Amino acid sequence: MELIDHKELKNELFESEKVKEEYEKLNVMYEIKKQIIRYRIENNLTQKELADRIGTKQSAISRLENDDYNPSVEFLDKVAHALGKKLEIRFN
Repeated sequence: MELIDHKELKNELFESEKVKEEYEKLNVMYEIKKQIIRYRIENNLTQKELADRIGTKQSAISRLENDDYNPSVEFLDKVAHALGKKLEIRFN
């Protein structure tokens, strides 16, 4: 059995337009989650403390950070403001 490295596998998979599209969809949410976690930690906030700031439950923040969860723009805006940030959405 021949081993294939990560870059080769990714290139092979990306030959499919459908795979590229799905990857891009997931990548957007991954980046959003990564930023939320980073800003929460920089502000020394627990998930519960962040949840309290926006009037929701800790489990909602956990789902946002960990699960395959598609939050509303309104919810993301509340999270951004609670973290001292402004939500910006751009089309490139």
